[in-house]
Amino acid sequence: MKQQQTTLLSFSALVLLLFHCTLAQSPAPVAAPAKAPAAAAAPPPRKAPSPPPPSDAASPPVMVPPERTKGPPSVNKILDKAGHFTFFSRLIKTTQEDIQLFSQLNDSSDGVTVFAPTDGAFQTIIKSGTLNSLTDQEKIVLVQFHIIPRFLSTSQFQTVSNPIKTLAGSGKGFGLNVITSESLVNVSTGLTNTSVSGIVYTDSKLAIYQVDKVLLPLNLFAPKPPAPAPAAPKKAKDDGAESPVVPKDVSGAPIIVTYYNNLVAILGAVMFAAMFSL
Repeated sequence: MKQQQTTLLSFSALVLLLFHCTLAQSPAPVAAPAKAPAAAAAPPPRKAPSPPPPSDAASPPVMVPPERTKGPPSVNKILDKAGHFTFFSRLIKTTQEDIQLFSQLNDSSDGVTVFAPTDGAFQTIIKSGTLNSLTDQEKIVLVQFHIIPRFLSTSQFQTVSNPIKTLAGSGKGFGLNVITSESLVNVSTGLTNTSVSGIVYTDSKLAIYQVDKVLLPLNLFAPKPPAPAPAAPKKAKDDGAESPVVPKDVSGAPIIVTYYNNLVAILGAVMFAAMFSL
């Protein structure tokens, strides 16, 4: 019996020893990988601040600019881009006829025709002092005389009725005549005679033609009649003495009266002598 207990204790000790060795040789448990930190959540969009409540006082109306639309072509920009119409373009601006051109092109379906003199054409009247002698109103008329308030193509010049009406008006003093022959377009005012030397710009509503002379209307540049000669000064009286008044001898009456008086005197003397001789 004692031997069985000893054998049981030895077997138990052996089992405990084997279990202890097994635990010592087993690998350490692998730690689980650390989880990546979660991505930071995007902050919510900020709400626009709500408008303040309206006050009792009425606020002034806000002027909303009109929508910009494509307008008619600018005559000045076309002339400036061409490069040799500086004087005429400047004259259009200073007289504010660019506003009239814009209105005509924008509001009317008739269109516009412009005769544009070159810088060389203006040099002639500038050197002579003619341009500087004009008043502001006369400069406006000069620019308007180069503008026809309707579109004319080169082919329409052949059927146009003369004189052509310009923005300066019509009549004898503002006559503008256009005569065509083959491919030549001649423009005459009575003082200026020139020809269209080129097409600067043309579309369905605007035509700009180059001319080499400034178109001078008769109403502004016609030669003025000479002033009457001054009256001759009256002669002063000598020493204040009055001149004797001599009656005009119109019918010869003084001569007849003198002859009659002499005849009466002779007859009287004869009769007087005859009386004493008796």
